[in-house]
Amino acid sequence: MRRNAVVYRHRRLLDDFFKVDELAVAHEQRDGSMSAQQRRLVLERGDAVAVLLLDGDSRCVVLVEQFKAPVLIGRRREDRSTTDGWILETVAGMIDPGETAEAAVIRETQEETGYQIHEPQLIASFFSSPGGTSERVFLYFAQVRSADHREGGGGISDEDIEIVHMPLDELFDRIASGAIEDPKLLISACWLRDRIKGQQ
Repeated sequence: MRRNAVVYRHRRLLDDFFKVDELAVAHEQRDGSMSAQQRRLVLERGDAVAVLLLDGDSRCVVLVEQFKAPVLIGRRREDRSTTDGWILETVAGMIDPGETAEAAVIRETQEETGYQIHEPQLIASFFSSPGGTSERVFLYFAQVRSADHREGGGGISDEDIEIVHMPLDELFDRIASGAIEDPKLLISACWLRDRIKGQQ
């Protein structure tokens, strides 16, 4: 059921690579009455894309591994001495202004892996962490072959991306053992596993 919301004030507190907005907002409650005005901070990220690549020649998924500072900070909550900030994930990136999600996922795949993809299939779109950020992720699937690999890959600018070819059995074993930390990878890998089962 859709309910009403009223935004009384919306201002930007931080305008950098990440943007933080402050809202004064009220929303219709379950009983039909309006809540009091509430102050909320929103990490404004815009929209993003991600894609799970399946190499049909090797029956491996093509993943990327790179250092992410938030991963390091998150892991340090458990172990203050850790220096491990690397995470295995799907290809992903932000949608540029004026760019469609499909164009963005094709561009990001080329930049990060060197593969040229055509007609990626949308798996789902979802809010990455709706309690704190407005970011939506458009998650795709695409099949590639060795012949689809062009020059490039490894990212652009200061990105330092390692390309990882992981056999499907290993990917599904990692799902079973709870070893996947990237939600985009977990969602798309479960989708792929179910799709393969449905084709058998």
